[in-house]
Amino acid sequence: MDLKRQLEAKEFAILAEIEPPKGTDITAMVNNAAKVKEEVTAFVVPEMSNAVMRMSALGAAMVLEANRMETVMQINCRDRNRIALQADLLAAAACGIKNVMAVTGEDPSFGDHHQAASVYDITIDQLLQTIQGLKNGKDMAGIELAGSPDFTAGSMVNSGLKGVELDREMDAMKQKIDSGVRFFITPPLFDVSVIEPFMSKINTSDDIHIIPTVVLLKSLGMARYMSRNMKHVHISDDLIKQIQKAPDKVRECIRIAKNTVSEIKKNGFSGAMISTIGWEDRLYDIIHGI
Repeated sequence: MDLKRQLEAKEFAILAEIEPPKGTDITAMVNNAAKVKEEVTAFVVPEMSNAVMRMSALGAAMVLEANRMETVMQINCRDRNRIALQADLLAAAACGIKNVMAVTGEDPSFGDHHQAASVYDITIDQLLQTIQGLKNGKDMAGIELAGSPDFTAGSMVNSGLKGVELDREMDAMKQKIDSGVRFFITPPLFDVSVIEPFMSKINTSDDIHIIPTVVLLKSLGMARYMSRNMKHVHISDDLIKQIQKAPDKVRECIRIAKNTVSEIKKNGFSGAMISTIGWEDRLYDIIHGI
């Protein structure tokens, strides 16, 4: 499918996050994606999320694209300077990658290479401006390119903030829109009503698309942990009790994820981004039949 065309046509887009392997064996990644490729608009390929070393998003996205699966390649500020970031973006475009998603990238202290040096040569706003500049045919030094990319660009937005913090987030979001961002991925959403204060501030005249994240809860313990420790993610006590009472908790968590995607679709969002956090073999159970 074509993400840009689907968003422009206001058709509900299904994005599925698929982690690159920690190694060279791409079998599981490709097989899990292939099972749902007819029902997924594009696969979001994270760039070493949580600062854990894996195959690069560029490499994994190239593998999936070679297997005729559209991707959204993440690119972050953490690991590369401005020269390398631009080089990877040009390589991605030349290899047929049409969608990119700019993120800041978690500090290496969160990952498995604690002694790694952070780069952060440019900010996420500068990275987005760079992507727009490349699309306009020039690099950051103002030098003309021999061929320019035509990316559909995305980024993150924290829809769970409130009050003054939400107002600041809306200002930052406006700056990203001015830098060419066309779709925004939210933090995990378990109750559509929670996002209403954020959605009430969206300027509907802007040609942008809000795509909430749907996380597959793996266990009762995971639900409780997220509820207690993730400040901007709301998981109700009723939902936790629902999982607690279920005889098959994994099956219940899959059902919750599937129902959440359906609710997001009913409420007129542009799409949903499904994250199974390593359980990509469960994607079919969540997506099929929505």
